[in-house]
Amino acid sequence: MVAKVVVKLGGGLITDKSSIKTPRLDIIDSICDEISNLVSSGNSVIIVHGAGSYGHLLAKKWSLSQGLRKDFSQQQREAVRIVRSDMRELSSLVSKSLRDRGLETITFPPSEWAKNTGESFEGDVSMFDSFHGNVVPITFGDIVNVDGAAEFGILSGDDLMARISIEIPSVTHCVFLLGDADGMMDKPPHLEGSKLIKLWKSGEFVETEHNTEQDVTGGIELKAERASLISKKVEEVWFINGNCPERLSELLTDGTTIGTKIVS
Repeated sequence: MVAKVVVKLGGGLITDKSSIKTPRLDIIDSICDEISNLVSSGNSVIIVHGAGSYGHLLAKKWSLSQGLRKDFSQQQREAVRIVRSDMRELSSLVSKSLRDRGLETITFPPSEWAKNTGESFEGDVSMFDSFHGNVVPITFGDIVNVDGAAEFGILSGDDLMARISIEIPSVTHCVFLLGDADGMMDKPPHLEGSKLIKLWKSGEFVETEHNTEQDVTGGIELKAERASLISKKVEEVWFINGNCPERLSELLTDGTTIGTKIVS
């Protein structure tokens, strides 16, 4: 079966989240190797990536997720400009890695086509269904304009994942590549004794830990919520370890891999 796969490259996977604008180029290249393999096998791929240290640290410093604040609006507007530019820079690294492997890419910065935040943001995602074969469309979490006094807000890559996966009828697989675990764990992955949850559905309790110092968009909780929504429409929704990108091909070839399958 030829698949259409929407892949989320977590910001904490492709960057060092603790150090501003620090890409993990070796990880980006290994993932792009795998995406190249998928495309050469006849599959279509859409990429959404997170911000990591190209967005979250500055967004946190200037409270960009809260919208415009009168007490430091000038600094916020400058920070919005910088983050938008930095996100394009990070996306260009992903694009370059894919192009180095013979693929074509086209990038859609959300600040140019989307408005408002959350899963009901305004924006036509059908354009991501216009590319097939060797062409890989890319988008990413970004700061977008919003209605009202807030002026701007953060549109999460997880909300983009949900809309793209749900609204494009040909999507067969939706895969979230994580940076610190084999999938969803029964407790934070750095704690001793944490175990992989192989099958998860909404409402099942998982002990999570969200680093609000580095992440302004909701962490694993938001991913799980959006993945659950997607699973109502797409049969194969998975969390897998992005440090082991060969599991992507394994999933498409064998129908399963090490990771968490999300079911509705």
